[in-house]
Amino acid sequence: MKIKVRILNAVGDVSRSDWNALLPVRGSQDYHPFTDWDFLNALEISGCVGAGTGWLSAHIWLEDKTGCAPLYVKSHSMGEYVFDQIWADAAARAGMDYYPKLQCAVPFTPVTGPRLIAKTPEAETILIETLKDMCSQNNMSGVHLTFGNKDLVERLSEQGFLTRTDRQFHFINRDYKSFDDFLANLTSRKRKKIKAERRKAQEQVQIKHLRGDDIKPEHWDAFYKFYLDTSARKWGRPYLTRAFFAAIHENMREQVLLALAFQDDTPIAGALNFIGGDALYGRHWGALVDIPFLHFELCYYQAIEAGIDMGLARVEAGAQGDHKLARGYEPVATYSAHYLTHPGLRDAVASFLTHERKAVAHHIDVLSEHVPFRKG
Repeated sequence: MKIKVRILNAVGDVSRSDWNALLPVRGSQDYHPFTDWDFLNALEISGCVGAGTGWLSAHIWLEDKTGCAPLYVKSHSMGEYVFDQIWADAAARAGMDYYPKLQCAVPFTPVTGPRLIAKTPEAETILIETLKDMCSQNNMSGVHLTFGNKDLVERLSEQGFLTRTDRQFHFINRDYKSFDDFLANLTSRKRKKIKAERRKAQEQVQIKHLRGDDIKPEHWDAFYKFYLDTSARKWGRPYLTRAFFAAIHENMREQVLLALAFQDDTPIAGALNFIGGDALYGRHWGALVDIPFLHFELCYYQAIEAGIDMGLARVEAGAQGDHKLARGYEPVATYSAHYLTHPGLRDAVASFLTHERKAVAHHIDVLSEHVPFRKG
């Protein structure tokens, strides 16, 4: 029997229970917070995505409830963290329209996780074919599945998608019992440097970890100020609204770890983490006071401590940042898949990606030689 496919203008067009029934439940080892109905819905109802943002929801839903995929029609390449602007420039020079395009991703979230969510191989095949059909039927340049799981990206390469790799830095928990246990595995020089950085930061602030009902509206108000400050300095405009954080507080606060730094009972900096089944995901940070090493303390060292305390397998600290290497975060590959409809553009991008993958693999090999751990 043919399975009917429905395109959703909002994830709210299906129920929370139906969407999340396709995902591992909260608290399970495989739970992933960013494809949770509540996370995607928070982005939509708060205006972070939608009309005027360049992110229009077009999620794929299989009516027999065996599959779904977060999908957006994009009119630009911002907020993706897998940069294809040079592809768009090449298309423009050749007289082709690169936008609109389709983006199978979680907006503003450079975190590997589920993309084609399917209960059966047949459902996954239908999702893949739907992506292709949506491109051809709507004269779009292509579809870009970013931060997908490696095995999914490999299967997509067999279906005409081009494979792209990049790298991030993750802390790997090797059954550490405490932060000191982690430090004991570092070289003496790196261990002393981290201790010195932590001491200098902690001498000037008091740090609190807040989760669930311990997080109050005033904490979100303070953190939003920190977020706006970082946004203004890094990319000019914030992607997320205050209403987004209110929606997260309403429905996902148990999946949030907020690390706040205080001076005289006044919060002056903070780092926002989401808690998955086996990982802690560092997402945003900001500070209103310039304190040496406070960024490292809140975003990296506090996250490592929390990850160890919760028994999580890793801490993912977001995109970019070679400086993470010296602080115990190791280079890992990330994967994306790209289906381009124009043969000429596809051939040019395929050639580019062949060289880029080799360069990324070499970079990871070089970085891996400089991890701060003791030999043996």
